[in-house]
Amino acid sequence: MESRKRLLEAVSSPADSFKTPEKSVSVPGLWSSDYMQWGVEETCQYLRREGLREWEDKFRAQKITGVGLRYLTDDHLEKIGIGYLGDRLQILHSIRKLWQIAAGSNKVFNDPIHGHVELHPLLIKIIDTPQFQRLRNLKQLGGTYFVFPGASHNRFEHSIGVGYLAGRLVQALNERQPELLISRRDILCVQIAGLCHDLGHGPFSHMFDVMFIPKARPEIKWKHETASLAMFDYLVEDNNLKPVMEQHGLVLPEDLDFIKEQIAGPLNTDAAQGQKWPYKGRPENKSFLYEIVANKRNGIDVDKWDYFARDCYHLGIQNNFDYRRFLKFARVCEVDGQKNICTRDKEVGNLYDMFHTRNCLHRRAYQHKVGNIIETMITEAFLKADPHIQIEGSGGKMFTLSTAIDDMKAYTKLTDQVFEQILNSSSPELAEARQILKNIICRRLYKCLGQTQAEKPMAVTQETIHSWEVELAQSIPQTGSQEASLRPEDFVVNVIVMDYGMKEQNPINNVRFYCKNDLTKAIQIRKNQVSKLLPEQFAEQLIRVYCKKRDEKSLEAAKKHFVQWCMDRNFSKPQDGDIIAPELTPLKASWSNNNNKGECSGNGSTREANCVSANGPKKAKTQLFK
Repeated sequence: MESRKRLLEAVSSPADSFKTPEKSVSVPGLWSSDYMQWGVEETCQYLRREGLREWEDKFRAQKITGVGLRYLTDDHLEKIGIGYLGDRLQILHSIRKLWQIAAGSNKVFNDPIHGHVELHPLLIKIIDTPQFQRLRNLKQLGGTYFVFPGASHNRFEHSIGVGYLAGRLVQALNERQPELLISRRDILCVQIAGLCHDLGHGPFSHMFDVMFIPKARPEIKWKHETASLAMFDYLVEDNNLKPVMEQHGLVLPEDLDFIKEQIAGPLNTDAAQGQKWPYKGRPENKSFLYEIVANKRNGIDVDKWDYFARDCYHLGIQNNFDYRRFLKFARVCEVDGQKNICTRDKEVGNLYDMFHTRNCLHRRAYQHKVGNIIETMITEAFLKADPHIQIEGSGGKMFTLSTAIDDMKAYTKLTDQVFEQILNSSSPELAEARQILKNIICRRLYKCLGQTQAEKPMAVTQETIHSWEVELAQSIPQTGSQEASLRPEDFVVNVIVMDYGMKEQNPINNVRFYCKNDLTKAIQIRKNQVSKLLPEQFAEQLIRVYCKKRDEKSLEAAKKHFVQWCMDRNFSKPQDGDIIAPELTPLKASWSNNNNKGECSGNGSTREANCVSANGPKKAKTQLFK
């Protein structure tokens, strides 16, 4: 055979006998290009490259293009005249390499969550850059580490986990549904998007973009996804990765756009508003690829899968969601003209559990009242230090903590280490900020007065919060003498929204399911088809109030101010209201413990059993069994 002859010539050639073979994955050209764009001649050229020249004429005679390669079977090859089974298997093996990323040259990481993780060489190139290594110094959970001793993990390992899971999901779809025509380019781009989705986080993660930047620069709307795009561009340029990406088969700039669209959505939102399909990285028939890393449709994505598992592991909290089961049932179905990732109908309960896990993590850890106030104090320290910290960026220009987001060279240098930089400084300008951080280290924290809720969610701005702090100082209790002088600046109000990820909406309404009897038909499952024990509402707004003064006299007075303010505002009764202000709570009729209006549930005999009012539990029991 021709291939054997060429092999013998290569071995006998003295010039080549001492050369180390190149890794096939690093060779530029046809091997790396997107096979689905090949015509007949490119397909034949690939056969020649694989040492299958003798079958070239048969492929040309049948006009087999790159798209057709995906559908070739052993029977097809036999019909076109390739008689020997061994030859057919060799051809099929070479063809399958086009959409299966070989594991031979991958690097292996030992991850505590996912075990031994294999990553493509291009992903390793990205990981081994200063912009990505910066993530080693950003705590995944920010100030929560000051409350949970195990929560010491960083954005670095989370990003590797998301890149890995993105590959797992897209390759599961690829193996289950070859008709989707997922290419090696698609797989690599999805993995890169997962790997780079958090490049833009600042010091203490969400504290930086949710608390610090809105106060430091209220005139701009900025979120970490914006910086992730800018940092990704800077990473590619600064490390000259475009030739390496092309070498591994990516098509630029199309694939760069695709990667960034997966992270933050359509790049030009104004131009995309009037278009049916707003993305330019991939056509509409690949719409399902945009639901893997950051799912804007229903929030079920690999980012959540990793942080659920990783955060629960480090926090010591049970994770009730198993992403491996979702991988087993994930399929792509057509929904309203687009291809969406769907799952089996029997999995609907598990998805409600997933969002319930998310809510529990927020309630127990991410929005912990102590962790929350620590991040508030760090924010205050950063605001005081902001004008006095200088970070060198592009062209030697200097930036502050809040302006470093405008220059990625400066932003690359900004990590959690700024906390120690302020804490260990001797500069007089940083004295106030330094003292706040010392108070955190020595656990001299602001004290939580309590938590309350409005009857309906309110639109809350910084002005609203400032006005509430003024009201708290002026809310003199109706009974008892005023023993301490409290000012608006002694109070801190935090407004927290707890939801299932899509504000007031039920995210499961945007999930589509399929039945085992018809794998192609997508259906919707409403909440009342699942269980009556599921939540009626999917979002709530919590209002927490803290006091900066720590002496017993001021704290006692501040707690009474808080209870009086809740009464005046017609907010809910604080849980410990009867303890901290027993002389105040009886003054509000709706707060009376004997008044259970609105707390009865169910209907018929069940309602009677639940409504234990002033008549006592014994009467309720009698009504139940009469």
